[in-house]
Amino acid sequence: MAKNYQHILALAFAIKEINEDPTFLLNVTLGFHIYESYYNKRITNIGTLGLLSTPHRFHPNYNQHRDVLPFIKCLSILFQLTPGSFSPAWGEKSPFRFLYQMVPNDAYQYSGIVQLLVYFKWTWIGLFTIKSIQAEERLQKLLPMFSQTGICVAFIYKFQSFEKHGGKASLVPSEVEENSVLMRSKASVFLSDTAHAHIIKINSFLQKSVLDLPRTKIWIMTAQWDFTSNTGQIGQNIHSFDGMLSFAVHSKEPSGFRTFLHTVNPSLVTNDNFIKIFWENAFKCSMKHSSMTKIFKKKCSTEEKLESLPGTFFEMSMTGHSYNVYNAVHTVAHALHSMHASQSKHKSRLSGQKLETHNVLPWQLHPFLRRISFNNSAGDTIQFDGNGEAVTEFDITNWIIFPNQSFVRVKVGHFSPQSPPEKAFSIYDQSIVWPGMFNQVLPVSVCNENCHPGYIRRKKEREPFCCYDCVPCPQGKISDQKDMDSCMDCSADHYSNFEHTQCIPKVIHYLSFTEPLGIILAWSALTFALVTTAVLGMFLKHQDTHIVKANNRSLTYILLSSLLLCFLSSMLFIGEPKTMTCLLRQTAFGIVFSIALSALLAKTMTVVLAFMATRPGSKIRKWVGKRVAKCIVISCSLIQVGLCILWLTTFPPFPHMDVHSLTEEIIAECSEGSNTMFYCVLGYMGFLAVVSFTVAFLARKLPDTFNEAKFITFSMLVFCSVWFSFVPAYVSTKGKNMVAVEIFSILTSSAGLLACIFFPKCYIIVFRPHLNVKDRIIKTKK
Repeated sequence: MAKNYQHILALAFAIKEINEDPTFLLNVTLGFHIYESYYNKRITNIGTLGLLSTPHRFHPNYNQHRDVLPFIKCLSILFQLTPGSFSPAWGEKSPFRFLYQMVPNDAYQYSGIVQLLVYFKWTWIGLFTIKSIQAEERLQKLLPMFSQTGICVAFIYKFQSFEKHGGKASLVPSEVEENSVLMRSKASVFLSDTAHAHIIKINSFLQKSVLDLPRTKIWIMTAQWDFTSNTGQIGQNIHSFDGMLSFAVHSKEPSGFRTFLHTVNPSLVTNDNFIKIFWENAFKCSMKHSSMTKIFKKKCSTEEKLESLPGTFFEMSMTGHSYNVYNAVHTVAHALHSMHASQSKHKSRLSGQKLETHNVLPWQLHPFLRRISFNNSAGDTIQFDGNGEAVTEFDITNWIIFPNQSFVRVKVGHFSPQSPPEKAFSIYDQSIVWPGMFNQVLPVSVCNENCHPGYIRRKKEREPFCCYDCVPCPQGKISDQKDMDSCMDCSADHYSNFEHTQCIPKVIHYLSFTEPLGIILAWSALTFALVTTAVLGMFLKHQDTHIVKANNRSLTYILLSSLLLCFLSSMLFIGEPKTMTCLLRQTAFGIVFSIALSALLAKTMTVVLAFMATRPGSKIRKWVGKRVAKCIVISCSLIQVGLCILWLTTFPPFPHMDVHSLTEEIIAECSEGSNTMFYCVLGYMGFLAVVSFTVAFLARKLPDTFNEAKFITFSMLVFCSVWFSFVPAYVSTKGKNMVAVEIFSILTSSAGLLACIFFPKCYIIVFRPHLNVKDRIIKTKK
């Protein structure tokens, strides 16, 4: 047992240090007996009885006759210091009253392992343990910790108990086949919860199951792990553990230990029954009068040096386990020293008796061990907490394996259970050397690839929660980190980019004078306004001609003026909505259009009344004249004015930012305030248009050369077609397109009235002046 022999040497070195200090334990010399269990319960029981009985006979119901002080690594009814963990259950006080552990509770260690996994985002791991009650208890505590931190276990492989194989660790063919399947797992990280005694089995597992696979596994070992324990062979291939991370109880090498190892030689050491066996197995030679002569033909020269042995077999630096043994011995010595000092202060109570070793009973050291606190030669403070567990921290070690099977252990972090949570765990990941297959890139161990920003995780059915599909975020939502469980909503004035990774501010959207559509509509409105002004000027210039006077010049001027204002009112719809423009847009448009339609209606009614008045004895003559036309225009216009005043005083339009209708833009618009009032204004204009169309249609065949009813009929047909088409188009569009539809309807309907009614007259005035005479106005019947 190569590494166990270093534990023995650490024990001997500690006792040597104590015994050579003349001021520490006066008149007391420490010694020790070693009993090996060989992983056999029967031998363990025999060793225990040997400790509690007389030198040559076993006494199960013994009466102690020996000077037995504390037991290290052995269960007894006295008290025990164990260099390893012995807690039967995590977080519970040990039922063994006099048990002292040189390591912290296992719960602390596994808490550190969980933090390590979380730090590297390793959420898909394989777990190796043994079939035992203690291992099951650890799993019951460990698995919930994994679940709470988002870590899943790809598989749990349980080795048979080492004791059940009589200390042998071989694999049967069925296990080799199963192991090969496990090694093909997507998990890149394996956590071993096995004790160091299973090193051969794990290594054998690796050698037989991964010969055809690249070494892409990261091993994490607990503090029970001892790399060189029970290897049994020099030169065993250990490259499978390259890059391994292991937890170990914090350790330092005491000064003088390496020098002490240089003095270890069978020719120099006496009363050491282990060195002969160790030396023969380590150097493959046989000592004098040894039974190993038949196996090892080479004779030992006793000039062999321990430092020449490979690190896999024996290390010259003190390991963590040996450091615990070393501290356990010094703990007993300091307890004895405290007891001596206490008795010296109370000599009166002892009646002047001299302290003798055989008068010291083991249980008497218990109160001194409970409050022990001292600094060892390496500078570490040794003390116990209320549960008899050492107050210390864990080192995180990176194992670098070289091609010649030598290795280096590098401390890359630590975990201090007693420190505040934010300071308990630290690791220097830049110092870690990963296995060569990873090319010094942080290994990834997840059930599936990470969900990149823009995607979220969706759990797969009948799979652990670490296995998921990646689903893209919907429109308007983003995920800006990997492996998010839900998408985040963008604020109302932002939208998600194409990749759904960030929110982008929305652009304010309105029909402006600088964009092509706005420029075209604005120039169109100005052009039509100029044309209307030209027509009005022409009519004013030729106001005394018969074609101008024939259809009531006042109504003609009112109609042309209202059409001019209609064209100009469309300009209110272009540009960023402001309070004043929102108030004037619909109301100005509604009023001027109502005036235009009222003038058309008055013109039509004038023609109808004039024709009816020509009949003999007609009473309609008294209604013919400018007074009726004015009444029609004023009354019809005032109704619309009243509707607009009611609208403005109750629910006036106002500027509004619509952040929901368009994905990437904010619509700057004028809210109508009251859709009811808006459609009432439009409805009234529609009513006037229908009435005008109906009257004009009925009067279209009246005998008059310059009968405008025909032109008004056609113009109103155009007008009604435009505005009946406007309603569905207006409702189905958003933003500046909605505004453009309304402007287009205003321009086309106004242009239709202008063209259908006035262009024929302009044509006669300009190109057919001979028709603009009195004789052509009165059409005689033949």
